[in-house]
Amino acid sequence: QLQFAESGGGLVQPGGSLTLSCTSTTVGALFDVYAIAWFSQAPGKGREGVSCIAGGHDPIYTETAKGRFTVSRDDDKHTVFLQLTRLQTDDTATYYCTVVGRYDCPRDVWTRAYDDWGQGTQVTVSG
Repeated sequence: QLQFAESGGGLVQPGGSLTLSCTSTTVGALFDVYAIAWFSQAPGKGREGVSCIAGGHDPIYTETAKGRFTVSRDDDKHTVFLQLTRLQTDDTATYYCTVVGRYDCPRDVWTRAYDDWGQGTQVTVSG
């Protein structure tokens, strides 16, 4: 199973933008076969789905992310990106990425239990 390091978070004003990165730290592992998803966890709340991307398939987004967030991947760099735009105070959370399957995002991607989580990257929308 891949391990990841998330980065790119920070403090931003409402309406601002950030680009988060999720880079595999597992040396020698295949990367392009995996579907990778972003989740967020707001203070005092459980982890919630944001977006999922698998090679050769259209990305999927939860309702709160549609139209504002864009996921992409660079398999050569073993990295998945999440571009956040038009940020709102409700987007304040720690953002995590994890492997959710192979070749495609599973239908129940947002409700499955996942075991491997990194440190996440903190996004704070305030101002």
